[in-house]
Amino acid sequence: MAVKIRLQRHGKKNFAFFHIVVADSRSPRDGRFIEQLGSYNPNTNPATIILNAERALAWIKVGAEPSLVCRRILSYEGVLLRHHLDGGVAKGALTQAEADKKWNDWKAQRDAKIEAKKSGLVMEAVEKRKAAKAAEAKVNEARAEAIAKKAAELAAKQAAEAAEAAAAEAPAEEAPAAEAPAEA
Repeated sequence: MAVKIRLQRHGKKNFAFFHIVVADSRSPRDGRFIEQLGSYNPNTNPATIILNAERALAWIKVGAEPSLVCRRILSYEGVLLRHHLDGGVAKGALTQAEADKKWNDWKAQRDAKIEAKKSGLVMEAVEKRKAAKAAEAKVNEARAEAIAKKAAELAAKQAAEAAEAAAAEAPAEEAPAAEAPAEA
């Protein structure tokens, strides 16, 4: 029986997540499986991977073949590196302490890289919010300036109309007064 480590699709259309399973290669993609090793959600940034690394390593050691995507996931999680280091220990190329040191160094480096990406995403989001707020303030300032300009134009127009109306009323009142002394 050929055993494969592969993905089992779940979720809805255009929003899939996957279970990482060990299954007989003849069983259907979403069908029967031997053991579930974890899950993979590519919808988050960075992608969320939950994996039982010890069980995955055990299956790799007994000959289970990972699919291409599962190979990338196992490599990302360090399962394949651990398998490689254990092979070196078995051959006598290095000691268990050296293998553990290499493993811990790699794990620390990978965790630092993931944290840097997460903090970079947070900083990028903060910068986007600041830029959006600055753009909004600029638009609001331009809008307030346009409203003030319109209000000034309207006030000037009303003042001109009031002056015109006052000028039209003043000569009408003076004209009868001018005619009255001429008749006397």
